[in-house]
Amino acid sequence: MHLFMFDIDDTLVNSSGFEDECFTQAINRVIDKPIETDWSKYKHATDTGIIDEIIHTWGYSQRKDEIAEKIKNAFINNIKQHLSKSPANEIPGARSFLSYLSGRKDILLSIATGGWEETAKLKLDSAGIDYKNIQFASSSDHHSRVGIMRCAERKHTTSAILSKTYFGDAVWDKKASKELGYMFILIGNKLHNEKRIENFEDIDQVMKLTGL
Repeated sequence: MHLFMFDIDDTLVNSSGFEDECFTQAINRVIDKPIETDWSKYKHATDTGIIDEIIHTWGYSQRKDEIAEKIKNAFINNIKQHLSKSPANEIPGARSFLSYLSGRKDILLSIATGGWEETAKLKLDSAGIDYKNIQFASSSDHHSRVGIMRCAERKHTTSAILSKTYFGDAVWDKKASKELGYMFILIGNKLHNEKRIENFEDIDQVMKLTGL
């Protein structure tokens, strides 16, 4: 079996633009302090990891759970409001590619996102991406991207995995893939990577990159 694992933002769904704005607004609503919005500068570039670091930086650790919950709820509301006015779009070909992979008996499918489960699924639903039969892990499961990817992989009961491929768009995706021994395929052009595609429209091209 071959494991194919996917990020969501700017990998399956064209969402990082409004996602970042909704996230920052939620933080600012709860914590009236300046924050770093270059997520790559955080130790763990996930929703949980970023919030934990901000709370620690500003000395709110004793109220960590309360503050994190308020930010999360504000973020969920922001995403809902945005999507009600402007539904999310898939990265071209994402739905068709997942459907194709689902029909292959030699492929295991997972989603491993640094976002919280609630907001991640709101975006997938809005973009019309069916994830019901795909193993799913998120920042609700672990604070680190490596931990999230491990959670997603462990949900597959088979131990006979011949290859592992991760599709993502950001430097933290590439770093985690290297640490865990995944082949990394870059979606878009945010960084340099040997294996790169703009979208999933050419299924033959994508599969050629995976070696299958």
